[in-house]
Order: sequence, then C-alpha cells, then structure tokens
Amino acid sequence: MKTKATVRLKFPLEKQLEIVLHSLKPEAHKPATTRSRTNLKKQNGFLVLKVEASDTVALRASLNAYLRWINSILNILDVLKTEQH
Repeated sequence: MKTKATVRLKFPLEKQLEIVLHSLKPEAHKPATTRSRTNLKKQNGFLVLKVEASDTVALRASLNAYLRWINSILNILDVLKTEQH
C-alpha cells in the first residue's frame, strides 16, 4: 500500500529555511532506503516536505527522521547565534 504525507513548516527567517533546505537535499536525493521517497522545496516562506512510502511504517520513519533533522539543524543555528553574541 502506498502512503503519502505533506508537511509545511513556516520559518521565521528566510536564511533558516535556506540552510535547512540546503542541508537536507543530499538525503532527499539519495535516501538510505528504497521504501520511501522525499521531496523538499521552498514555497512562500515554507519548507514543503512531501514523503511517499511503501507502507505506513516507512512513512512514519521518514517523517520522524526529517523532523528530527530539521529540529537539530535549528538547535545548532540557535546555539551558533547565541555564541556570536
């Protein structure tokens, strides 16, 4: 059974969006598994994350991975911002 999900995330700063998109593109282009495919794009200040998977387990795993990576990138950017002040 094919499953799909689309997540739209709003970023307060365009620079954050660009960094997250640039950081995740290699993973989206060459995924670790063939059970899911991910498409990332920027749209009106949002990061649009589209995932297609062969089953709900793979869909959930992919979504969780990408959302954790996004959270980690934003945490790193926050630490770097704090260190610069």
